[in-house]
Amino acid sequence: MTRGAPGTLGLGTGAAEGRERVPGRPPLRVGPASWVLRARALAVPLVGLAAVVLLMAVSIGRGEFPLSVGDVLEVLAGGGDRPQRYIVLDLRLPRSLTGALVGAALGLSGALTQTITRNPLATPDITGITAGAGAAAVGVIVVGGSYGAITGPLAEIGVPLAGLLGGLLSALAVYLLAWQRGVEGYRLVLVGLGAHALLISVTYWLLTLGDVTDAGRAVVWLTGSLNGRGWEHVQPVGWALAVLVPLTLLGAHALGALQMGDDTARGLGVRVNLTRAALLLAAVALAAVATASAGPVAFVALATPQIAMRLSRTAQPPLIASAVVGAVLTVGSDLVARTAFGGVELPVGIITAVLGAPYLMYLLVRRYREVRA
Repeated sequence: MTRGAPGTLGLGTGAAEGRERVPGRPPLRVGPASWVLRARALAVPLVGLAAVVLLMAVSIGRGEFPLSVGDVLEVLAGGGDRPQRYIVLDLRLPRSLTGALVGAALGLSGALTQTITRNPLATPDITGITAGAGAAAVGVIVVGGSYGAITGPLAEIGVPLAGLLGGLLSALAVYLLAWQRGVEGYRLVLVGLGAHALLISVTYWLLTLGDVTDAGRAVVWLTGSLNGRGWEHVQPVGWALAVLVPLTLLGAHALGALQMGDDTARGLGVRVNLTRAALLLAAVALAAVATASAGPVAFVALATPQIAMRLSRTAQPPLIASAVVGAVLTVGSDLVARTAFGGVELPVGIITAVLGAPYLMYLLVRRYREVRA
């Protein structure tokens, strides 16, 4: 065998001229763009999507009129008889699909905020976004129910719209308060915790103003529930993901640079403040739309990016894998909430909180030990 030039791994000179070997994984090139394919990072979303479909099929099949997983999949593929199609497509699919889309939006939002701030605690749950959405939605429930100020068609869209606007406004306030020639991760978390505490107090005060019926309705929404979700709840989250996922993927190249610090990112040509603000705006919009559709489902945005990062073995939370893991967690938690306690159906937020609260304590202990070290 002819020993070629350095880096050709013993290939002949002619072969080396035709295809030069580059150390590491082979890139995928499409025109001027190129990506490095990592088998594990690609396998996690694919396996997660299969798990989402299976969990949705199991969840849709459970109910007063049970259906097998095969019957559900047959209906979703376009088959089945008329009663089965009505049960699956009109009654049960919107709930499961809302849960999957809400989980995906929260998982992607958490991955963006944790990557941008380089802090695993910087999520919509902690930084006041979901608390702002909750306070605004409870205000609409109390005003519309107890005082009759909101009636007609506006009453149907009032709660989701208020949740969306409340989340956006609280995020804007936290960002402006945390701004000091840029936004630093720990400062954003501390300001967000203060805003979260304030908005939770406002929410409890609003609950005291309404009657028992409205207060009970508001508490169910605040816990995070998929009960009674229809196609009108699927569409807003679906459109938000359809628009924002491609935009965030286009800006994902800047996330790696931001992970190295602001000075390094500027040296690589990244407009740090503009890029960070745009990606944070996308994260806030995803979290606000998800909260408006299903209420503040706790800890999904906190836990799923870290789980996806460990499954994929990447240096930062992977965006697509985080979204898929968020969908798995939400749909699976809703299945448990519906079926694990007999005739009692719990809000999905209770199950995600039970799973996520220990993980939050683990993160806090870990960060404390890192600071001490």
